[in-house]
Amino acid sequence: MWGSTFLWIELALRALSPLQVTVARCLLGAGTLLVLCLVTRRHLPRGRAVWGHVFVAAFWCNALPFALFSLGQRTVGSGLAGVLNATTPLWSLLLGLALGTERGLRPVRAGGLLLGFAGVVVIFAPWQGAGQAGWGALAIVAAAASYAVGFAYMGRHLVGRGHATLSLSAAQLLAATALTGLSLPLGGRPPAHIAPAGLIAVVVLGIFATGITFHLTYRIIAAEGATNAATVGYLLPVVSLVLGFVVLDEPFSPRAAAGMVIVLVGVGMTRRRTPGDAGPPAPRGDAPAEASTSSGTRPEPARCGVRH
Repeated sequence: MWGSTFLWIELALRALSPLQVTVARCLLGAGTLLVLCLVTRRHLPRGRAVWGHVFVAAFWCNALPFALFSLGQRTVGSGLAGVLNATTPLWSLLLGLALGTERGLRPVRAGGLLLGFAGVVVIFAPWQGAGQAGWGALAIVAAAASYAVGFAYMGRHLVGRGHATLSLSAAQLLAATALTGLSLPLGGRPPAHIAPAGLIAVVVLGIFATGITFHLTYRIIAAEGATNAATVGYLLPVVSLVLGFVVLDEPFSPRAAAGMVIVLVGVGMTRRRTPGDAGPPAPRGDAPAEASTSSGTRPEPARCGVRH
C-alpha cells in the first residue's frame, strides 16, 4: 500500500491540482480513521498540550510532505518519486544523530549514509541539467526529510503516552486537513467534470494509501521507534518503479534503477549493527501500540540491558 501511493497521486493529479489532491487525501484519510474510532469506541485525545503536539506532527508528517509529493510529481514520474522517498531512513538516521537518539555510528553505518546520498546524486544527475524535473525531484527529497522529522517528533511527544494509536492517527489527519484546507483557495477551482479514473484514484489514495497506512505507521513507531519505522521505505522504490512501468507505461531509467540500488544498499548498511553496539535508547513510543490505552498508564519497557 505504501509503494502504490505514488501511482494514485499520479492518477489523481490528472483530475485535481496538487493542493486539491493534498486536501482530499487528508480529508478522506481522517474520515476513514474517525469511522474506525467510532466503530471501536476510541475517543480523540484531549488536552491543549496534546493537540499542540498533534498539529506540529501533522505539519511535518502530513501537510508539508503530502503537498511536496503532489507538487513534485507534476514533473517526476511515480516510480522515481518512490525511489527518492527511500531516502527517508537516511534523513532519520541523520536526525537521530543530531538529537542523540542514535549512537554507535561505526564505519559501516557511516559509509552507508554516504553511499545512500551518493545514490541520490546518481538519480539527480546534476551534470545533465534536469531542469524542471530537478526541482520536482528536490521537492520529493524534501518531503522524505520532512517525514523523518515528523516520525521523530511523533515518537518523542505522542506515542506511548496513554493514547491509542488509532486515536492519535485520526486526530493527526484531522489536524492535517485543517492545515491544508487553509491553502485550498490557492489551488484553484475544482474542475467541473472529474473523470471516473481520477475520482477513483483520489478515493483509494485517501482511504487506503493515506488513512490505513498512516495508522499502520503510527503502530510501527509505537512498537519499533521512529528510526525503524522509517525503514518501511525499503520496499517502496521497488513497488513504485514496477507499478509506474506496468500501469502508467513510464520509461524505465537505468540510471534511476542504479541509483535505487545504491540508495537501498546504503540504507541497509546504516541499519547494520555489530554485537558490540548498544544501539539507540528506546524511543518514548516503544511500547506496544495499544497496550497503554485502557489504563492510561505506560507499560514497563522491556529490559534489554540498557537503562532508560
